[in-house]
Amino acid sequence: MDSPILRMEHITKKFPGVTALDDVSLEVYPGTIHGLCGENGAGKSTLMNVLSGMHPYGSYDGKIIYDGEECRFTKIKDSERKGIVIIHQELALNPYMSIGENMFLGNECGNSVRIDWSETYRQAETFLEVVGLKESPRTLIQDIGVGKQQLVEIAKAFAKNVRLLILDEPTASLNEEDSQNLLKLLLSFKNEGMTCILISHKLHEVEQVADKITIIRDGGVVETLVKGVDDIDERRIAQGMVGRELNDYYPKREARPIGDICLEVKNWIVHHPQYRHRKICDDINLTVRRGEVVGISGLMGAGRTELAMSIFGKSYGADISGEFYINGQRVELKSIKEAIQNKLAYVTEDRKSLGLVLSNAIRENITLANTKRVAQLGSVIDKDVERNHAGAYAKDFGVRCSSIEQEVGNLSGGNQQKVLLAKWMFAEPDILILDEPTRGIDVGAKYEIYTMVNDLIEQGKSVLMISSDMPELLGMCDRIYVMNEGKIVGELTREEANQEAIMMMILQASTRREK
Repeated sequence: MDSPILRMEHITKKFPGVTALDDVSLEVYPGTIHGLCGENGAGKSTLMNVLSGMHPYGSYDGKIIYDGEECRFTKIKDSERKGIVIIHQELALNPYMSIGENMFLGNECGNSVRIDWSETYRQAETFLEVVGLKESPRTLIQDIGVGKQQLVEIAKAFAKNVRLLILDEPTASLNEEDSQNLLKLLLSFKNEGMTCILISHKLHEVEQVADKITIIRDGGVVETLVKGVDDIDERRIAQGMVGRELNDYYPKREARPIGDICLEVKNWIVHHPQYRHRKICDDINLTVRRGEVVGISGLMGAGRTELAMSIFGKSYGADISGEFYINGQRVELKSIKEAIQNKLAYVTEDRKSLGLVLSNAIRENITLANTKRVAQLGSVIDKDVERNHAGAYAKDFGVRCSSIEQEVGNLSGGNQQKVLLAKWMFAEPDILILDEPTRGIDVGAKYEIYTMVNDLIEQGKSVLMISSDMPELLGMCDRIYVMNEGKIVGELTREEANQEAIMMMILQASTRREK
């Protein structure tokens, strides 16, 4: 049997007040795909940051043995010289630069005096061909979709002579088709001898491609499962992650009568803010009833997020027209402030840029959308009141933190998402718009968020849920609208809805457009 290409031995990494990794050991064999699974905050990304040199030698205990020799990386460049390349969930690409420029940024072709642009684009074209991306290397990053940007990152890794590729949530922002294409690409790389470590909360994808799966919980290794030896399925992996058996991914909701229409959109049209001739949302009509979860399904680029943002105080779009009703009363929400005042909340898909202030404390983020509740005389924040409220909400939402004074930017993705939800619940909404509410978070945190949604519904509140995860919509929603190219192309009840029916509506709508 081959010797491991990588051994991480007894790795312990501490942050102030927190032990992120506790005596973790990991072996990865050449020419394999090694899955790394665990809840948010379990230590997966921290372990990979130790490996890549982002957490430099001396800031942790333990050894890294790569290719038979001990490595003491002090920066990312050190690991990249060895052929270890990490691709983070948040893609590190400059949208205003070309594909070729991004691929060789910091690794330029040429000499200390000048960059050889001809060689840059020639090599970029070669590596793009390797990953199957048929785009000119001179195309700007902002002009290609997220799926293609992910391929650019992988091509960029090949430009650094990658031998061990680490992918952290590579399919979190991709639709099902792009996800499957990426997984097939990884399998083809494996067949050519490349080694890969795959971190993902999409357990069916890990099960599909990984030869071994190491499960981490609370900073320690629980077990390593081997394909062909252990009985591996999603439920088995999830059980190891959360420390208990998950009998149902979607908590049961008590049957209760659905109330009157509380939100209605009629003939809603939204134009692109820069290219005003282009309709992003075209004649949208939808309703949400009290005590109902309504889903919006569609492929990436269908206009779902743009619709949600335009509804939420016209925070996206230009030349918006149509009618908007809350509890039967026509309203004109011209700003986010007016939307909040009308008991509307929007949990954005982009929590880091649009949802949270990462440099601020958990306490400040939770109270941000409703500071009047913690203010004296309507203007001065009462810190004691704020601490009490924020502490209670952080506890209710299960936020794992050292204290509510911890910076949100130092939390795991799942805990950031819980803070974002707590922030909007603190605003006391009646209608909650959730945009990709569980993207990039683990199965245990997902279950907790679904439970929170059910609690809201039982209180008579309403939820409009946008998700690229079809099983999530099917498991949580009472009705589902299907969007394609800015239009509502169908509506399905819970009983009618399934993945085939949704995709058929999208395909039929696309076929009609082509004719």
